[in-house]
Amino acid sequence: MSLLQLRHLEVSYGGITAVKGIDLSVAKGELVCLIGANGAGKTSTLKAIAGLLPVSADLIRYDGESIGGARAFELVRRGLALVPEGRGVFGQLTVEENLAMGAYVRNDAAAVRQDLERVSSLFPRLAERRYQSAGTLSGGEQQMLAIGRALMSRPKLLLLDEPSMGLAPLMVQKIFETIQAVAKEGVTILLVEQNARLALEVSNRGYVMETGLITLTGAARDLLVDPKIRTAYLGEAG
Repeated sequence: MSLLQLRHLEVSYGGITAVKGIDLSVAKGELVCLIGANGAGKTSTLKAIAGLLPVSADLIRYDGESIGGARAFELVRRGLALVPEGRGVFGQLTVEENLAMGAYVRNDAAAVRQDLERVSSLFPRLAERRYQSAGTLSGGEQQMLAIGRALMSRPKLLLLDEPSMGLAPLMVQKIFETIQAVAKEGVTILLVEQNARLALEVSNRGYVMETGLITLTGAARDLLVDPKIRTAYLGEAG
């Protein structure tokens, strides 16, 4: 059963049509990636799903209901969380305060404490720095914090926008190990990522986006060996 369905989704702003009528679906429990070059429309797609860009009412269905036009904070309450490109942590707040912000829609204090322990087990480095200002963390630590903050809302669907951007290889490996661990816990994930090989290696299925259109889709293992993908996105000779 699909948790997320996009049907003929179009996104326009500033006189530019960034997304040109795409279809995309993510089933419950899946880890699906959306890959493509800069400017392809991937981030605009995620922002539209998360309620940060306006779209027509019937183009996005989440958990069986239309959410086009819903506001972002309403979607968080319904279990949809976005980890934005650039992390977006609150630099003046501590790690612990940032994580608490992720749970602002919840009133189940005991369960929130359990989830703080869960995030600490996923990211021990955050536990070590719980009283440190988020703005003083490294880029990798801020990415951990952004993911941890999103998990504090107990999402059904987690949207991840370029989690490897600007990170050292060892940190990228740690982030993606955590993404896989979260997926194994049953959280549905839609991943936007420029590192196409890494994205396809951890995903069940993938979509390829070019200039606002979906040009290819399939099982991730099949896309990894597709000659077009290997030439255009994996840095291999044709």
